[in-house]
Amino acid sequence: MQIRPERPGDAMAIRSLTDAAFEGVPFSDQTEGKVVDALRSNGMLTLSLVAEQDGDILGHVAFSPVMINDEPGDWYGLGPISVRPDRQRKGLGQMLIRHGLRRLRVMGAAGCVVFGSPDYYGRLFAFEHDPGLYYPGAPEGYFMRLVFRGPAPKGVVSYDVAFNAA
Repeated sequence: MQIRPERPGDAMAIRSLTDAAFEGVPFSDQTEGKVVDALRSNGMLTLSLVAEQDGDILGHVAFSPVMINDEPGDWYGLGPISVRPDRQRKGLGQMLIRHGLRRLRVMGAAGCVVFGSPDYYGRLFAFEHDPGLYYPGAPEGYFMRLVFRGPAPKGVVSYDVAFNAA
């Protein structure tokens, strides 16, 4: 298994994988593949990693810049994260996320936010809910942050317009 940056020829495989990973998932609006495509088109796919084995892409994670209080900075959002359905729940997603978080730190990021399961992201990656840093409309506790350096910011987080993909 190799974790590597996305290459130019990977876009179609990533889209197919992402669509398959979220098919039928009750909390999904089935736009995750469109979001990744739009982030790429907008030049906002800061870090895009794939898990590859024997030439097959089995997983993908995206990181893109977020704004806090409408100000750009050095904070990033994690997601979407996708794993091929037959490889889910075997640690591949965790491996992709850990690799991505390490790379963000090396790149000098101040931190990362995620909208997801507090149990999963808190327990496995030390993300924490911070009521001072929030995403409008997120259920209590499901929007979290991980500080790499400096103080934790306060305010409203916004993502690239790609996340409005429909």
